[in-house]
Amino acid sequence: MLVALLVFVQLCACQQAEAISGQVTWVYDGDTIEVENIGRVRLLGTDAPEAKDSKRDRFYQHNFQISPATLRSVARQASHFVIRHSRDQIVRLEFDQERIDSYGRTLAYVYLPDGRLLNKLLIEEGLAAVFRRADFELKDQFMAAEAVARHNKRGLWH
Repeated sequence: MLVALLVFVQLCACQQAEAISGQVTWVYDGDTIEVENIGRVRLLGTDAPEAKDSKRDRFYQHNFQISPATLRSVARQASHFVIRHSRDQIVRLEFDQERIDSYGRTLAYVYLPDGRLLNKLLIEEGLAAVFRRADFELKDQFMAAEAVARHNKRGLWH
């Protein structure tokens, strides 16, 4: 049993997530950035509201009773948050099972220079919800962070 556990740990260590770094050159919105030599990067596991009315609004309205006015306000706040914390910074990208989304963007966990995970920070601040339509490694952590943001009435959840 112990030998099997050690073999498993070694296999997991060998399959550790690939990571690359690059400078954030542009922020498109609260969950999409441009990283030099990589292109558009979608913050894996996050769903920030859109800056303009969109079909996605119905999800927020139907499931969480969040008004369009709140969505627009939080969208602006999320964009400003991402700009403030990541623009012109060298970030580390780590990947999950899916590397590219249906729009051709790279899907990644984005770690700031101080080691904090930008994706999770947005959720903790209530500036993004957890992207529920896909499975990803940190989903349970993100759901827990969202629950705390909701309890504390932050951002989307006020």
